[in-house]
Amino acid sequence: MPEPRIKNTADDENEIRDIAGFVDPARNVVTPVAQFPADVALAVVQALAGLVRRAKSSRAATTPDADGIVRSQTFEEGDVYMIEKPFDGYFANRYLMDFYNVEDRGICSRMHMHTGLRFVRMMTGPDTRIRVSSLSPFDLTDVEGVTQFRPSQFQDDLPDTPPGVHRVRYNLIVPPCSFVDMQIPCGTSHQFNAMGPHAVIDSVHPEESIEIFRERMSGSKMMAQTVFLADVRPPASTCLLARP
Repeated sequence: MPEPRIKNTADDENEIRDIAGFVDPARNVVTPVAQFPADVALAVVQALAGLVRRAKSSRAATTPDADGIVRSQTFEEGDVYMIEKPFDGYFANRYLMDFYNVEDRGICSRMHMHTGLRFVRMMTGPDTRIRVSSLSPFDLTDVEGVTQFRPSQFQDDLPDTPPGVHRVRYNLIVPPCSFVDMQIPCGTSHQFNAMGPHAVIDSVHPEESIEIFRERMSGSKMMAQTVFLADVRPPASTCLLARP
């Protein structure tokens, strides 16, 4: 029996689901990986962000290739570049995302979910943090003798909910000069907002080709593989963190 479709309109890049009745099917799992000296972290993040930025001005990356794939795209949280695309017999692909700085932009990204599972590695440089949020608590990997740090966590109220609707927002902070992984099950809520100039995500979409076929999408578009849980992007005051 085929899997049910998640999207109502396959290619809609701003499909919105009612937050009042939404229930996460699972929890996001967060794994702290490593922390680095500032110069090392900066070199890695700048090198990866540089790929995304060069792709924005590349004709080859901004126009469809022989398979109809446009590698350079824009997402609500930042600019993205499909560094590795799927091919016959291999249906996963991989993106790099260069985060927008909420402090400069003045708005936050929206809570959302995707039409398939995601595996992301969040990477920060100096003077930069990433606020990760969800409508469900995070499961944090902590292996005794291996895990070297624990990201801080806190709860607040999800902003801009409809009248009479209250939802708790669970938050986790990726500190500066750190690598932190997150496993995101299909259809599970999440939200990323970077504070500072040096933040990148390395994101593997293990089943994107299957998602596109199941949802009957016309092509590989990250925004179309997303369902948002809010109508508009909230102001920066709803996701900013106090400077240490």
